[in-house]
This record gives sequence, structure tokens and C-alpha cells, in this order.
Amino acid sequence: MAAAIEIPKIVFPNSSAQQRVPVIGMGSAPDFTCKKDTKEAIIEAVKQGYRHFDTAAAYGSEQALGEALKEAIHLGLVTRQDLFVTSKLWVTENHPHLVVPALRKSLKTLQLEYLDLYLIHWPLSSQPGKFSFPIEVDDLLPFDVKGVWESMEECQKLGLTKAIGVSNFSVKKLQNLLSVATIRPVVDQVEMNLAWQQKKLREFCKENGIILTAFSPLRKGASKGPNEVMENDVLKEIAEAHGKSIAQVSLRWLYEQGVTFVPKSYDKERMNQNLQIFDWALTEEDHHKIDEIYQSRLISGPTKPQVTDLWDDEI
Repeated sequence: MAAAIEIPKIVFPNSSAQQRVPVIGMGSAPDFTCKKDTKEAIIEAVKQGYRHFDTAAAYGSEQALGEALKEAIHLGLVTRQDLFVTSKLWVTENHPHLVVPALRKSLKTLQLEYLDLYLIHWPLSSQPGKFSFPIEVDDLLPFDVKGVWESMEECQKLGLTKAIGVSNFSVKKLQNLLSVATIRPVVDQVEMNLAWQQKKLREFCKENGIILTAFSPLRKGASKGPNEVMENDVLKEIAEAHGKSIAQVSLRWLYEQGVTFVPKSYDKERMNQNLQIFDWALTEEDHHKIDEIYQSRLISGPTKPQVTDLWDDEI
């Protein structure tokens, strides 16, 4: 078997412990089209060099991820200290008194003593105990940012997670959070890919020491119609010029932006190809062409119907 690839790491600027995160992680959102189950895929990923694993209470993949990581440790492939595990707080538990119990439940399901990173999944709160996806707008309740964040800080103080952050927060929502936070968020995990480059959010996060993590980095997911990344002629030309795939060009671009990213592939070959992005670079001309790609958001939100102020009209 080929040697595991050494994945570069980024230090969290807002972490007092100089915590480091591998730039590429493996997403484990539910994928009912995959032939290999999550557990097998994760053990294969560990063998290839993946150390950063992303899950969430709402994905239904915490149990399989936990079992796989336990097995990988048992097999001597990794130690717990080698791993970086992220999970997320779902909207039904996005209430001050439910945060710590929700994290404890995730840890139990994952069979872990602590997380490396715990995120607020959406800047929304809904009726406790009523899980539905999409979320019914009638079930939404006011989101107590200050109260919830205090409970997230408590999770870190208790040692249940090494760091805390958010997901799907706009610049405006991050500003709001920073105004009440004692411990600053280390990450904002958002949709980011070549057809949704998040320039404004990237600039804001850089200025405030927040690392962006890109989900849907290849624009796969809730896509209707053509994939504006994987079927893009400009990217096809760039990829051919470098002797790479469009996926590799997309991930290399994210790497060059200083963000982290969590592609989801259970295919052994593609998992490996996604790691082959560290020994070459895009040219200045490539970047100019990429800047010209038409921008549109793929994931509009988790509610039915959509909430008008979810993104604060930011592009």
C-alpha cells in the first residue's frame, strides 16, 4: 500500500492553544447513493492519510464515524491525538440549556471523550425535539446568540471540545456574534467553491482570525441542473493544462486561498486524487480566469419556505 500522504495544517489564529487543523478533511454528510458504507470509507481514508473528519448530529453519520475511528485506533493506524474531529449542534438544540447535553450526546454516539471542534450548524433555532428536514418555518424560534454562545464557551471550558465555531454565518451574523463572544469562534464552515467564492466573507474572516471551512467544495449536493464547477469549460481548460482533474483544480484553488475544505467521497480513487493537490500551483492567469466565473449560491438554506434574512443578502 502506498504511504499515507502528509496533509498540511493551518493554525487557528483565535486558538490560545495554537491548535492546528489539517487543511483537507473528509465530509460525512448522508449520502444514500454511495455503495460503500461510511465506516469502510473512513478506515480507507485514514489509511490514505486523512486525519480531519467532519460530521454533525443531523447527518446520522456520527455512529459510523465513531465506530470507524475506534477501529482505526485499535488497528494502530492512528492515535486519538492524530485525529481532528468536528461535529455540529442542530437547530432543535440551538438553545442555551440544550447545548452541553447535545454535545455530550454526540460524544457518546461518536465514542469520544472530546471533540476538536464543535460548530453551531445554522444561525437558527427551532422547536426542541422536533426533527424535520427541511425545517418547517412555523417551528422556528428566536435564536439567542449570546445565550447559546455562552453555552458553547462552557463546552470548551468543560473540555468537551477543544475549540468552538459556527457554520453558515454571514458577515453580519459573525459581527453580531463577535460583539458578545468571550471566546472567539475559530471557524465558519460555509458553502464555498469556484462558483460561490465568498469574497466578502473571506476578507472579513481573514481580518478577524476566523478560518473558513468549505463544504460542497466541488459544488456537489443539492444541485439541480448542470454543475457550474465540474462542467465548467474554463476549469476544464485549466485542468488539462496542468494534467489534473477539475476537482483537483477546485481543491487547489481553495488551498491557495488559505481555507480548509471537506469534500465527501467514498470512492477510494477519488479520495486519493483529492489529496494530490500539494505539489503544484495555479498560475496568475488561472486565478484571473477563475475570478471571472459566474457566482451563484447552491445551498439556499435548510428551511421550507426559505427564510428571507438568512444570508443578509451577502454575496
